[in-house]
Amino acid sequence: MLALTFGVAMAQTPPALTLDDCLRIALSENPTVKVADMEIERLDYSKKEVIGQLLPSIDFGANYNRMVAKQTMYMNMDAFGGGAGGDSDNNPDAEASQSRASGRGDGGIKVGLDNSYSMGFTGSLPLIAPQLWKSLQISDAQILRSYEAARQSRQQLVNQVKSAYYALLLANDSRKVIQQSYDMAALTYATYSSQHKLGTASDYDVLRTSVAMKNIEPQLAQADISVKQARLQLQVLMGMPATFDFTAADALSNYEKASYDTVVSHSYDENADLRLLDYDTKLQKKNLALQKLAYAPTLAFTANYNWTSMSNGSPLKNFRWNPYSTVGLTLSVPIFSGGQRYSRVKQANLQLEELRLQRENLERSVSMQVDLAIDNMQINIKQIASCSESVAQADKAHTIMEKSFEIGAASYLDLRDSELALTQARLSYYQAIYNYLIAGSELELLQGTAPVDRYTNK
Repeated sequence: MLALTFGVAMAQTPPALTLDDCLRIALSENPTVKVADMEIERLDYSKKEVIGQLLPSIDFGANYNRMVAKQTMYMNMDAFGGGAGGDSDNNPDAEASQSRASGRGDGGIKVGLDNSYSMGFTGSLPLIAPQLWKSLQISDAQILRSYEAARQSRQQLVNQVKSAYYALLLANDSRKVIQQSYDMAALTYATYSSQHKLGTASDYDVLRTSVAMKNIEPQLAQADISVKQARLQLQVLMGMPATFDFTAADALSNYEKASYDTVVSHSYDENADLRLLDYDTKLQKKNLALQKLAYAPTLAFTANYNWTSMSNGSPLKNFRWNPYSTVGLTLSVPIFSGGQRYSRVKQANLQLEELRLQRENLERSVSMQVDLAIDNMQINIKQIASCSESVAQADKAHTIMEKSFEIGAASYLDLRDSELALTQARLSYYQAIYNYLIAGSELELLQGTAPVDRYTNK
């Protein structure tokens, strides 16, 4: 029973997740990553579709026709020295023959049967198809681009999860600072309340400390809301339901020492946006080649094997099936299409030039953003060192003021000022660490160096 009770208690305890834990969960459960992987799979099937166009295709078809009104066929007998088409002056029967052919029913022959059937197989195989061959290369390039897009999605997700996790740490630490300030104000209020009962403190002192304590309560409530919002944001990024409860197994102060050992690089060769534009450029070059191949001739092998049947009367009787088959080659040579192929080639050239200009502009922008991120990190490192020293000094000053207040050598205002200074110093210290971590995460995203493989097998 004791073991069962202990197990239930442990099961009800929210797990403490590190940043690595959150990243592993997010990279396996986030829908964005799953969609990126599905896109790779979709493009793989698209490539197989192109390969299928290079293989033989076989179709089966069947057709039935019912004759409603048969065609009438007239014979010209001039070649045999007379008939309906002769000279009416020399042939007295010509006029009568023409009259019968014009509508009296005895000048023509009804042709055709009531029912006609046909069914069979048709097949084709492309022998020379330059555009299809180039399309296969384009499919390979599209798959490579989709892999890069999936890597970009993971890089962005890592950045988002880190930002959300750091925001949760900042909310937790800020709430602790505000809670400490509230506890100090509550202790001062309790002290004055006790002294007031003994007659050594005035009503004003009790009211002033009570107001100071109550002024912190809204800040404490806002801090609780900030913690909840940060946790919910992290849950969404991890792909977990809102009912999943957890705590952060870290604190911002643990990152102070690591900030002093930071070594940064200005390289951005792995930037996902630049790499995607490079893949787009390669795709566009292949598309340009594809448009030029529209001028090339194509050759295909064709084959047919069919059965036909014709009969009079009931369509379900008197079948007379006769097979026939053909094989052949189909050559298609493009000659003129109203300038469509020429226009497509021009469009592809212009799109290629647009991509070149876009990459130049993006490269300048990324270079500038990398420099700014590095400058922000260096500034924040200095701020962390300054704020750390400020916290130590404010804590020491507050301790001195507490001792002075206990022996009556300092007023409540002096004590309150030291409390506010300590609270502000702590909040600034945690904010400086948070700013440093966010700047580092942004630099990692710009450089495309997030260690995604450490958190996933993909």
